[in-house]
Amino acid sequence: MARFVRCLRRSVFSISSPSIAYRNPKIGFPSNQNPKFLISRRCLSSGSYVSEMQKSAFEGNILRLIRNEIEYELDHSPPLQLPSSFGPFTVDERPGEQWISLKRQFGEKEDIKIEATMFDRSVPSSKSTSTEPEYVLHITFIVNISKAGAGEAFEIMCSAWPDTIEISKLCVRKGIKSSPSSYNGPEFEELDDELQDALYQFLEQRGISDELAVFLHQYMKNKDKGEYVRWMDSVKSYVERK
Repeated sequence: MARFVRCLRRSVFSISSPSIAYRNPKIGFPSNQNPKFLISRRCLSSGSYVSEMQKSAFEGNILRLIRNEIEYELDHSPPLQLPSSFGPFTVDERPGEQWISLKRQFGEKEDIKIEATMFDRSVPSSKSTSTEPEYVLHITFIVNISKAGAGEAFEIMCSAWPDTIEISKLCVRKGIKSSPSSYNGPEFEELDDELQDALYQFLEQRGISDELAVFLHQYMKNKDKGEYVRWMDSVKSYVERK
């Protein structure tokens, strides 16, 4: 009986002994190490690596496409050097903005400033058909004429079509800010025909004529190309940034 008890004790001790588990990993694991934890940590490390690889490949593809687009634009239709003047006006390109500014002095007292948008809309051309639509691009520009010490400015809102300008509205603004309740006058087309003609002559005398419309359309086509390449380059720089 005593011999049987000793054998039983040896059997129980050998099964529960941690030293056997350390010597033979097939039998058991160390008491302070969870096998599930080892597996999950290995999977997490592997998943992070795959995620980084996918992100790198995705960003690499974006950069490749952007570089190809920039290269195509510069090779096939590169933007030309933008002129810094138009007649008596100096031109401020305002890089990165959708506006340009033209300035000049007229006579001894008048300061003239023109602010023009890039192409802001289009309308169907008279040559447009249902099968071959054609569009005419439009530019909005605002003429601001001020006189020294007057404290007010004469503002004329105009449209520039490819070869002509149109006046749409005019008003006199007092001070920097005007009240939203101020009466700004009727639409230009509601004015007397002779008065309309006189106002066109008023602008033409100051260098604002159909020639300005032609200039603005040529200028904005170039600016549009340059701004597009500049925008693509800024996106590329962001993606490249670590």
